[in-house]
Amino acid sequence: MAEAVAKVNYKWRVVDIVVAAILAVASGVIFWGWDIVCTAPLTLFEGVTPGFEGLLNGFWLFAGPLAAIIVRKPGAALFAETLAAFLELTLGNQWGVGGSLIVGIIQGLGAEIGFAVFAWKKWNLGTTILSGALAGVGCWAYYWATNPGWNAMRVTWYLVGSIISGIVIAGVVVWYLSRALAATGALERFESGRSKARV
Repeated sequence: MAEAVAKVNYKWRVVDIVVAAILAVASGVIFWGWDIVCTAPLTLFEGVTPGFEGLLNGFWLFAGPLAAIIVRKPGAALFAETLAAFLELTLGNQWGVGGSLIVGIIQGLGAEIGFAVFAWKKWNLGTTILSGALAGVGCWAYYWATNPGWNAMRVTWYLVGSIISGIVIAGVVVWYLSRALAATGALERFESGRSKARV
């Protein structure tokens, strides 16, 4: 597996801020759209076994890893996931401040840690998967903390499901989406658009 090890450049450019914000806004609209249609699938998955609905959380986890892997700046994951969650909340949903903004911040922190553990030097499929998985852990931590009545089985299933969905949607899918965008030439102003790494 090839690895992309980039030179560290912590300074944000205007284009970094703009693109991260655009990605966050687009993600926030998708979050909000998912809020509208998620009730039936969440109920269906929860009916299999309580906690199994964690497998659907990835649809709320991808903003941070996506912005980070494209912009490649410290703080990009936290910024994008928080802004996306704020927009989701502003547009209106059934979750309120806690289930939108607060959990979004926690998910963003988890996603950020995935790149921070390598000092924001490695930008590859592995770190993107780690970022997505840790965003899932953040989501799980919030809902476990705010639902003290959950039994051990539900807590476990929700953790496993959240991590799996984070790996698949916010990790693997996000990585290949970023590579597809890079192939179009749309990311030429970013290292992610010039990188030859594919895995």
